[in-house]
Amino acid sequence: MKRILQTLTLVLGVGYAQAQIYLAKECEISFFSKTAVRNIEGVNKTAKPILSTQNGEIAVKISVQGFKFPDPLMQEHFNENYMETDKIPNASFKGKVNEKIDYTKDGENKVTVTGKMNIHGVEKEVTLTGTLTVKGGAIILDTKFMVHLADYNIKIPAIVTADLATDIEVKLNSTLELFKK
Repeated sequence: MKRILQTLTLVLGVGYAQAQIYLAKECEISFFSKTAVRNIEGVNKTAKPILSTQNGEIAVKISVQGFKFPDPLMQEHFNENYMETDKIPNASFKGKVNEKIDYTKDGENKVTVTGKMNIHGVEKEVTLTGTLTVKGGAIILDTKFMVHLADYNIKIPAIVTADLATDIEVKLNSTLELFKK
């Protein structure tokens, strides 16, 4: 519990007692690579996004090894050959919701979030589009975006270039609830 509070304070830069902090109750991040040869999909349910309704800041850190694949060999290649998770175990995003949202009122909101995405040790400024839905005291986040592997220095060995797309579709769906200390 103490570690969660420290993380909240550091990541969002606000005192947790002063802000309305929402933590992920559940979160699924998936990616999909489609090629003529094969489709590859990985799913990760270990991430715990954090959102401050006081200032719209959002952060998520993900253990890259948490991605699961239907084929264990795909998982091994993903971790060892592409993502090098022994050297770079995490990916992250820290940004801010650009639109003013009334978090006290149920409703669906189309949003953009601008911030820094860090994948494979490379940090890039990005703007993501998605939906932020306030429903019954919970906040539901949905986004879908593309990641260009070369932007993050993720190398594809020549022997498998037909097996892996250079642009990967990433989806995040998360339900956050008010953090109660």
